[in-house]
Amino acid sequence: MFYAGMYRRADFFLMSESNSDKKPLRRRKVAPATASGSDLTRLPPHNLDAEEGILASILLDGSGEVVNACVAAKIREEYFFKPEHQLIYSAMIALFNESRPIDEIVLAEYLSRRGQLERIGGASEINRIAGRIETYAHFRQWLEIVREKYFARAIIHTCVETIDRAYENRGSIDQFIEDAEERFLGISSDRVGDSVKPAREQVDAAVSNINAMIMNKGEIMGVPTGFAGLDNLMRGLHQNEMIVIAGRPGTGKTSIALNIVENALFGRNPVPTLIFSLEMLAEQLYQRMIASRARIDQHKLRSGFLEKDRLQDIHSTAKELRSSPLWIDDTSGLSILDMRARARRLNQQLGGKLGLVVVDYLQLLRGTDSSAPREQEVAEISRGMKAMSKELRAPVVVLAQLNRDSEKETRNPRASDLRESGSIEQDADAILLLSRQRKSATDEEINKNSNWLIRVELAKQRNGPTGVVTLLFNRSYTRYENYISGDTEQF
Repeated sequence: MFYAGMYRRADFFLMSESNSDKKPLRRRKVAPATASGSDLTRLPPHNLDAEEGILASILLDGSGEVVNACVAAKIREEYFFKPEHQLIYSAMIALFNESRPIDEIVLAEYLSRRGQLERIGGASEINRIAGRIETYAHFRQWLEIVREKYFARAIIHTCVETIDRAYENRGSIDQFIEDAEERFLGISSDRVGDSVKPAREQVDAAVSNINAMIMNKGEIMGVPTGFAGLDNLMRGLHQNEMIVIAGRPGTGKTSIALNIVENALFGRNPVPTLIFSLEMLAEQLYQRMIASRARIDQHKLRSGFLEKDRLQDIHSTAKELRSSPLWIDDTSGLSILDMRARARRLNQQLGGKLGLVVVDYLQLLRGTDSSAPREQEVAEISRGMKAMSKELRAPVVVLAQLNRDSEKETRNPRASDLRESGSIEQDADAILLLSRQRKSATDEEINKNSNWLIRVELAKQRNGPTGVVTLLFNRSYTRYENYISGDTEQF
């Protein structure tokens, strides 16, 4: 009785709403992703609001974060239930692959050229969808809903197909079960993705890295910082790593970052570099880099009293910078999603060869939810930085502020002094803490002295030793240099 009841339910499940005599269907296929392909007595799982939310998010997002996320999640047109939505999404992906902007006008023109505009309801339908939302902040939740509904439809389709084949199976039952398992495994593989890999595919890469270290016999494997002491400890800046440089205001965080960038750009193997400057304009950064590399006194430069023979140094340095693989984004108030999308886009344009990213500085970034407590927001930003380094396979140097505790207690700074969130300390692969090594007794002596000794403590290194290095900070040139202990100059 149990099996007979099960068969009757299966027959009813396969009946068409228009089939008045209720005869069971035999070889009917139930398409998992479209409304028109279903002959079930009820509509397959779907959520048209979430589908339109994703399409509207792609149109609203000028940075490309949403469409990049869709591509990364392997969202295909069949993930959408409504055929019109499938056409729209397919056109969006085609525009994305052609590196063209995705907006209402370009999308409507693309569909019109292919005779598909009227099929989706015309340009007015695109405008209606685009106006459904005011922000794309929740697109990831909508994306998850669409994925969930698609896989539910895929399961229903596979179950119906399996029942249909079971009625007519004339071969080996073992082969039938194996085929059914393979079909369900295909759904699971599509859902989980291919990030889980066997050892045989990854051990060889690890051995290659080890052999390269042995063959290079102590040479710097990552992006050199240009500072001998730091490179001895860190062996350069490595891909997939988030490196935090932290200090109190005035310790030269931006200067040391620009000096690292300079060494990356003009070293033996130039490294394509992207700087996100949330505090200073790009022109200001270039001015500092020119003055630093040409060793021009910043005070004389600002006052305009500069020797004529130094103008040639400025022009030759500017020429070097013009031809260097450097990009600066000085947009203020960026969110972590915007930043990752822009870095991802540049990396795609460079064929995956972006070699260094610098962020100045972390606490000026925004999270995705402005109503969240600041500590949670900074924690989200920190996690996003680490994820960006893994996604780009490039070192990400992040500047950060320290709180006042170290100054109050007249001690060297600690990693726990990082402002606003302990997540920065947790997520970072390496942490460099900057502090004055010697302090003048009076403000007058501080102003007279252009050279400071800076204590640079490598307080954390996930894949190597920690230690302390002393560097010379020339404030006149806003430039860090290697410090030789035998120097007799007074500090």
